[in-house]
Amino acid sequence: MALTVWCLSFRQPYAGLVLDGVKTVESRWRPLLAQLENQTLAVHVARRDWDGEEWRAVLSGPRGMNPPQIGALLESGDRFGRGVVAGLVDVGETWQCPASLQGAGLQHLELSAVLIGLQEKYLTHLSNPRWLKEPLSAPGGRDLWSVEIPVELLP
Repeated sequence: MALTVWCLSFRQPYAGLVLDGVKTVESRWRPLLAQLENQTLAVHVARRDWDGEEWRAVLSGPRGMNPPQIGALLESGDRFGRGVVAGLVDVGETWQCPASLQGAGLQHLELSAVLIGLQEKYLTHLSNPRWLKEPLSAPGGRDLWSVEIPVELLP
């Protein structure tokens, strides 16, 4: 038996940040996850890292994390390695961030997305992250693809 779900590849450290519940808002330039509202999404850990250090600035700045805390979080996120389906997350509402959003509202979203510069991007709320019992080796894909997760790997 297996559970068939949609899957999306996330570069590190974002895959780990999603599955550890730190990143609760996903941002894209198009409403990729809107069709999955109220469904479960599999999180694939891409082989490549995210280009840029915005996440580190958000974690160490507004989130107030020190280098050892950030290091522990990164280590947790890499527990299953790369090129694997590592967990599941529930998909919520998708909306477009207004170009005019500033101040506390924008800062809250940036904290939730662990990213800066969200104006005009499509944001999707993510909740209930859970790691699989073991990683499922899978090639990455572009955009969404379906994956079969054996029930014995489900949390």
